[in-house]
Amino acid sequence: MLTQPSISFEPTIEPISPYLEMGAYEAMWLEKGASFRTIADRFRDDPDALPSDFVPVERARECAASVTRLFGEAGIGRFGIRVNKAHDYPARLREAMHPVELLYYRGAWEFAETRSVAVVGSRNASEEGLKRAARIARLLVERGFTVVSGLAEGMDTAAHTAALDAGGRTIAVIGTPLHHVYPRPNRDLQERIAQEFLLISQVPALRYDQQDYRRNRLFFPERNATMSALTEATIIVEAGETSGTLTQARAAIHQGRKLFILNSCFESGLAWPARFEARGAIRVREPEDIWSALG
Repeated sequence: MLTQPSISFEPTIEPISPYLEMGAYEAMWLEKGASFRTIADRFRDDPDALPSDFVPVERARECAASVTRLFGEAGIGRFGIRVNKAHDYPARLREAMHPVELLYYRGAWEFAETRSVAVVGSRNASEEGLKRAARIARLLVERGFTVVSGLAEGMDTAAHTAALDAGGRTIAVIGTPLHHVYPRPNRDLQERIAQEFLLISQVPALRYDQQDYRRNRLFFPERNATMSALTEATIIVEAGETSGTLTQARAAIHQGRKLFILNSCFESGLAWPARFEARGAIRVREPEDIWSALG
């Protein structure tokens, strides 16, 4: 017989039901035309509202039951959520252009309260780029920072793996719901991070499973914006002109976060590094450029 997953949560400032809010959030995503922007706009127009203020109770409970069933079928025995206006929701997330009202997570939320820096870059990374990502991750660990990335292939995998190999902390902010793994070769890495550190998702499980899979790629850019908001800085190791990494660069500038770009990006002949440097990004010629800016 299937065991229902349990939802862990801390005592809240207000009498908020995480289970009910989870279901309401999922129900909002099933409405026609729902997106991070349209949902954020609804809460911007009604700052005191919770997801359950927009959804009938029975509908919210129905959706919550469906999510817990999906997670249970995937072998997820325990997960947590963070709801805006409830205890331990990260206030810095409100600095995103389209702030999310709810996050899912597995692991120890306390890692989200540590000093953290995102290390990101291309999926189709060069060998030198992968080495640079690993080196940066190791240096961050030596300085006591938590390494954050998106668990994608390429740079993300290199950063997570190097942080773990160095005995450090790492957080993965993924572009799928908790019960999915992408890319599939990272299944073991995703599970290790979930068990030992922190795995975060803002992606609605029911919408993701029900819509055309080709539309689900749109969740990844918003994941990058959330990753930037959760951290105090982003380091770009390598990226092309059309890379999704630049979504995070734009988000970092908008949110007032430090944005570091390795010197090798400037030497690649691409135009984007100079554009972002003109907007306040920091060119990294040596590691000390990072440490002096972070303080």
